[in-house]
Amino acid sequence: MAGGAAPAPKQDELQPHPSKEQLPNIAYCITSPPPWPEAILLGFQHYLVMLGTTVIIPTALVPQMGGDNEEKAKVIQTLLFVAGLNTLAQTMFGTRLPAVIGGSYTFVAPTISIILAGRYNSIVDPHERFERTMRGIQGALIVASTLQIVLGFSGLWRNVTRFLSPLSAVPLVALAGFGLYELGFPGVAKCIEIGLPQLILLVVFSQYLPHLIHAKDVFDRFAVLFSVAIVWIYAHLLTVGGAYKNSPHATQISCRTDRGGLVGAAPWIRVPYPFQWGAPTFDAGEVFAMMMASFVALVESTGVYIALARYASATPLPPSILSRGVGWQGIAILLSGLFGTVTGSTVSPENTGLLALTRVGSRRVVQISAGFMLFFSVLGKFGSIFASIPAPIIAAFYCLFFAYVGSAGVSFLQFCNLNSFRTKFILGFSFFLGLSVPQYFNEYTVVKGYGPVHTSARWFNDMINVPFQSEAFVAGLVAFFLDVTMHRKDNSIRKDRGMHWWAKFRSFKGDTRSEEFYSLPFNLNKFFPSV
Repeated sequence: MAGGAAPAPKQDELQPHPSKEQLPNIAYCITSPPPWPEAILLGFQHYLVMLGTTVIIPTALVPQMGGDNEEKAKVIQTLLFVAGLNTLAQTMFGTRLPAVIGGSYTFVAPTISIILAGRYNSIVDPHERFERTMRGIQGALIVASTLQIVLGFSGLWRNVTRFLSPLSAVPLVALAGFGLYELGFPGVAKCIEIGLPQLILLVVFSQYLPHLIHAKDVFDRFAVLFSVAIVWIYAHLLTVGGAYKNSPHATQISCRTDRGGLVGAAPWIRVPYPFQWGAPTFDAGEVFAMMMASFVALVESTGVYIALARYASATPLPPSILSRGVGWQGIAILLSGLFGTVTGSTVSPENTGLLALTRVGSRRVVQISAGFMLFFSVLGKFGSIFASIPAPIIAAFYCLFFAYVGSAGVSFLQFCNLNSFRTKFILGFSFFLGLSVPQYFNEYTVVKGYGPVHTSARWFNDMINVPFQSEAFVAGLVAFFLDVTMHRKDNSIRKDRGMHWWAKFRSFKGDTRSEEFYSLPFNLNKFFPSV
């Protein structure tokens, strides 16, 4: 229009992307299962993904306890068996989200303290030392489980999370994924010729091929199966071809497909059972350290549960449901202590990322994966074949799946006022401290061999050092404290922090969709009401 004013843009063009309480474009949400053949394959994918933590933790800890390959294989079977039981319990009676409950890295530090305890140094027989150490770990886990059981089933954690807003959830959820960066590419680089092809193929199959080849919901949904099959065969060819014949020992452990020692050591059939290593022993200091690790795992898992609800296309978790899930997670730690799994249990962030990759948030798929866990934990030889997947392949998974969990946290910014200086301060400060404080604690530990808090009581050191080595714990704690204390009397703050979006989900009965997603089966709500 020559010589005149430019036409005003249409209102639709100025409208930003609308906020969504439920994530759109999910193929199968929490209550809508895919067809059985597809569900079985997807469940097997979840089983493969959770094997990483299941194998890595016992592989690192059992030799320090004096155990050999046979005992390592038994511990892996036990951890897998308990994970299957806990996953079924969580999906049926806990949050009812498609949550895989597996081993947790958070419990590793206090577990190592128990392994290094002086009372085991005088034991000469490695097998006896392994069993005695395992009993000490079991005793600490059994008592530590009471923390989450009490906080969850009493409703105390519900009362805390009622104050959680989208703003304070952003750093907590984001660093529950991004904070695990040390398990990603550094693990890939331990055998770059295997890990990097796995990472590239996973990205190509999931993000590029579905748009280049019009095979709807095949390559993206089963990208893990396709990429693992190709790279595992490739890695085996390198192994049998002698590519690592003269390589250093550390390279052979990471790259070879025949160095795990699990297949030969695993029994054909074995059913794990409680107290299989003997009666647990208890030490007060170790119990306190393990309880602090349990609390850190509780905070981290809260962030992962929030991301899970998002990727399952469910509504935000009512605090009562989250508290119920925490109670059942406490029972999961109790079972870990009773059976002897070396580490405690928590919700798996990598399987949460797999929900995002496949866009399938079905509860039934995860329950099928629990069936695979139980099946292969009993048939040891068959399960150990899949458990021998080289670690760099698992690390490549983490690069994608932890990134998805972190991005779920960032997505809650859509409910917040990003033009508010209060919002900018809370976000920036909590993110920065969430990365900076654990970095200081980790660097100090690497240089000195012990954490910044170093007294003669190892259990006290763990109680202080372990929480501040968790990015999600530090960031979530800082954001939560600032959000509930800064300028609360200002009427505009409620909308700035996004509470008006989550207000109706603070009560289980505040939205009819909550009952659809989170109600207990078999009419159990009358016995265990969610209020």
